[in-house]
Amino acid sequence: MNPDAHQIWTAPRWALAMLLALLGMLGPFSIDTYIPAFSGIAQALNATPVEMQQTLSAYLFGFAFMNLFHGALADSFGRRPVVLCGIAVFTLASIGCALSQHVGQLVLFRALQGLSTGAGWVVSRAVIRDMFPPDQAQKVMSQVTIYFGVAPAIAPVVGGWLLVHAGWHSIFWFLTGVGIALWIANYQLLPETLHATHKQSFNVRNLLRGYWQLGSDPLFLLLALASGVPFNGMFLYVLSAPAFLGEHLHLAPTQFFWFFLLTIGGIMAGSFASGRLAGRIQPKHQIRWGFVVMFTVSLVNVAANWLFTPRVEWALFPIALFAFGWALMVPVVTLLVLDLYPERRGMASSLQAFIGSTANGIVAGVIAPLVMGSTRHLALASLLMMSVGLVAWLWLRRQWPETGRAAIA
Repeated sequence: MNPDAHQIWTAPRWALAMLLALLGMLGPFSIDTYIPAFSGIAQALNATPVEMQQTLSAYLFGFAFMNLFHGALADSFGRRPVVLCGIAVFTLASIGCALSQHVGQLVLFRALQGLSTGAGWVVSRAVIRDMFPPDQAQKVMSQVTIYFGVAPAIAPVVGGWLLVHAGWHSIFWFLTGVGIALWIANYQLLPETLHATHKQSFNVRNLLRGYWQLGSDPLFLLLALASGVPFNGMFLYVLSAPAFLGEHLHLAPTQFFWFFLLTIGGIMAGSFASGRLAGRIQPKHQIRWGFVVMFTVSLVNVAANWLFTPRVEWALFPIALFAFGWALMVPVVTLLVLDLYPERRGMASSLQAFIGSTANGIVAGVIAPLVMGSTRHLALASLLMMSVGLVAWLWLRRQWPETGRAAIA
């Protein structure tokens, strides 16, 4: 924690949480705003469904790759410059997407968007731990998730409306406007939270030594898997939304918001509960209950899809409950990751994000296209994604039973 934190930010804690949540929202806005326009963009650019999926995969793999460096750069040059540069590149990439004339150009600029949007998400988590002690950090992390959750609920509504009334290009012009507004807001308000004594030397040897230190630590890797991979249990449905909502549940693009509204409602409720529990129960118990909810809901979802024809009246609720369980446990696991190596919090946040976003990219590029044609297969794949994180946590608890026993330090 920065020893001068109380002097750096004197406004209410919720105001910083909202600013950081706005940083993190670039990612979901970049995905959820244009998903309702998949078919419209495909028709306009004469793109196949596989090519349209590549526009999403390019973004996710770009996001995953650059996540390796955002945190290391922020540990060396400061949090603020990395955030401002990331938003600037995102804004330029959004202009490129809006001006794209064929799908190859769109894939290229979507990859550039992915390379840049991770700066806000990665650095914002390091800023939280720079500024707050353990219990307060968990509460702020939960508040960020709550505010962050509003964006994906609004994004598909905005995207569907823009598609209908102004065409698909307007979606990316809208994202350009979001980028400009965020750059101005962060230029005016975001403080530099990295203390001068905590800066790391930016050179290849130091960078490789840091990644080796984290990447060879099985405790770090298991925590990263436990926090990052289960997210795909619900993200799989987001990626498959055109097929899941449009083909299986027969919803129009302008009705997709019901799915996002329920899912984000689950995330916000789980984040609120996580914040309320901060400092009241042991972290390991909160993580355990998060996995209990996800595992139980996943089993029920598989059984329901196997036994009944999916209907919109019930098919969306298991995903929302899954989201609740994920949001209940992920702030705690994230703080455990960041506190393993306090001197390299930016790099730890980067590597954790890289592991999670690599899993997202694999799900987007490989798993989602294979399973989106069947709600049964979607439910099974969701259960398997969650199970990877569950096995990682159970293995970790067996090898390091003291993990999560005391308050996060």
